[in-house]
Amino acid sequence: MRAQCGYTSSVTVKPFTHKQGQYLAFIHYFSKVNRRPPAEADMQRYFQVSPPSVHQMILTLEANRFIQRTPGQGRSIRLLLAREDLPDLE
Repeated sequence: MRAQCGYTSSVTVKPFTHKQGQYLAFIHYFSKVNRRPPAEADMQRYFQVSPPSVHQMILTLEANRFIQRTPGQGRSIRLLLAREDLPDLE
């Protein structure tokens, strides 16, 4: 089922912070409901933070290998974690 959802499994998953977990959960639920990944502006509106804050979080999630993006392409965020590894969105 993971392969169908676009998730990949990872043997060593670094723990993520509460805030990072909320962003990951948002990406999951937004993608599921809207059938496309969120834009940074969608996250900015939901979390009520500045554009640089969202961008820094995306860079952090990508550096920690929680997500993958295609450079230069909007709405290209792909989760690299399975749903069961994500917290509930608060």
